[in-house]
Amino acid sequence: MSDNLFGIHAKTLQVRALRMDVLASNIANAATPNYKARDIDFSKALALAERGQSAESAISYRVPLQPSLDGNTVEMVTEQTAFAENALAYRSSLAFLNGRIGTLSRALKGE
Repeated sequence: MSDNLFGIHAKTLQVRALRMDVLASNIANAATPNYKARDIDFSKALALAERGQSAESAISYRVPLQPSLDGNTVEMVTEQTAFAENALAYRSSLAFLNGRIGTLSRALKGE
């Protein structure tokens, strides 16, 4: 039923939240030796989520532009940029859903 009411935005919000967790983990482990940065292929994850499958299978390791000597592949500029971009997209989907819920609420109240 939520698919009919909220369209793609409900699934998008779930995938964006998962990506935020992955990116936050990368940032938190920026100083951990041999930590391998990961990211999500958003299009693949969304397609999987639409089919009812786990979006986690769209997570893959990121190839660093400049590897560090300790084997850590987190590049803070890349992570922070991806995190900010994802946060903006998350807020956009959330704003759409809030608007949709408001519209449905007003319709149910007969306003």
